[in-house]
Amino acid sequence: MTADTSAAAPDSGTREKRTTGILPSQTIREMIKGGQIISDTPVIDAQIQPSSIDLRLGDEAYRVRASFLPGRNATVRDRLETLAMHRIDLRDGAVLEKGCVYIVRLQESVSLPPKISGTANPKSSTGRLDIFTRLITDYGTEFESVPEGYDGPLYAEISPRTFSVLARTGSRLNQLRFRRGHPVASDAAMRRLQDSVVLVHGQEADIKEGVAVSVDLTGEPKTGLIGYKAKQHTGLIDIDRPGSYEVLDFWEPLYRQKDRPAELVLDPDEFYILASKEYLSVPLDHAAEMRAYDTKVGEFRVHYAGFFDPGFGMSEAGGEATRGVLEVRSHDVPFVISDGQVVCRLVYEPLIEIPDKIYGAGGIGSNYQGQGLKLGKHFRS
Repeated sequence: MTADTSAAAPDSGTREKRTTGILPSQTIREMIKGGQIISDTPVIDAQIQPSSIDLRLGDEAYRVRASFLPGRNATVRDRLETLAMHRIDLRDGAVLEKGCVYIVRLQESVSLPPKISGTANPKSSTGRLDIFTRLITDYGTEFESVPEGYDGPLYAEISPRTFSVLARTGSRLNQLRFRRGHPVASDAAMRRLQDSVVLVHGQEADIKEGVAVSVDLTGEPKTGLIGYKAKQHTGLIDIDRPGSYEVLDFWEPLYRQKDRPAELVLDPDEFYILASKEYLSVPLDHAAEMRAYDTKVGEFRVHYAGFFDPGFGMSEAGGEATRGVLEVRSHDVPFVISDGQVVCRLVYEPLIEIPDKIYGAGGIGSNYQGQGLKLGKHFRS
C-alpha cells in the first residue's frame, strides 16, 4: 500500500476542531514525534491511515494452547510462560496454521496520556481472509481495547480460521484507532448526519443503536452472483502478496436460484463473503465501526474488520456507490438469512478534525473504495 503525505484532504481545515473524538492522521504523526507511539523500527507513512495506524508483527510468534486475556494482575509475558507451546521465528516468514492460536508482540508500543485511549480491529484484508485477530495489552481485561494512559507493549492474538497463511516480521494484520475523551455516538447525531450528508443510499435509513446494514441476496444483475463461500482445503496464502491467487482455488461462488426465495442457508462454522444492500458513506469528519456480533439478529458474526475510514463511499473521494462487504460466519446451528435482513449496525463517531488523508483520495492506495461484492486484495479480479 502506498501513501502520498503531501495530499491534502478535501475541505481540510474548514470545520471547527473538536475537543473529543477520534484522532486523525496528522495527530497520529504528532503522537509518533512526541513519543506516545513507539516502534522498534521507524514507522512508515503507509502505516498511517485517515483515522488509524497499521500495526506490524514483530520477530517472533508463540503458538499457545488457548486464547487468553492476561487479567489485572499479569502481563502477556507472564501468561505465555504457562500457555506457550513453542516459539516461531517470523524474520524469514513462517506458516500460521488454520485452527491454531498464536501470540505476536507487535513492533509498535504506546505511552498514552491520561485522556487518550485506543480501539483495535483487523484490517479489511485480514477479515476477508477469515483471520481472527485481536489486540491484547498487559493487564488487559478486554480484547481490542487500550485503556487511557496505558504505557506498554501491544500484542496480537492471531487465529487463522479458514486458510493457513504465511506471515513475517512487518506484516500488517490489525490497526489501532485512538480516541480523545468519550465522544457520544448517539442515534440523534447519526440521524442528523443522514439528513445532511446521507450515510445510507438506496434504502431507507434504519437508525437505532447505530445505522442498520442489511444483506443483498438478489444477486448481481447479469450473473446472479450473491457471494462466496470459502473452501476448506486450500493452499497457503502469503499475507504480503496481493493479487497473487486465483479466486476459484479458494472460493465457491454462490448464485441466486431462479424461482426461489432470495435467501441463503449459512452452514455452521463456514465462512462467507456477502455484500450490503445499502450504499454506505462516511463523512470526512467522522469515522465508523461495524459492530461484529449481535445475538438479537441471529447466531452469526458479521464483519471481523469493523473500521470504516473518513471518506469511505463519499463521491468527493471517488467512492460513490460503495457497498459494505460482509464477512459472515454462522455459529452452532444452520441459519437462514433473507434478502434485506438486517445483519449488523454501523456506529459513527466524530473526529477531532478532518484528517489530512482521506480514504480513496490522494494516492492513499485504498483497495475497497467504490466496491460492490468484492473479495480481499489477495485474489485476482
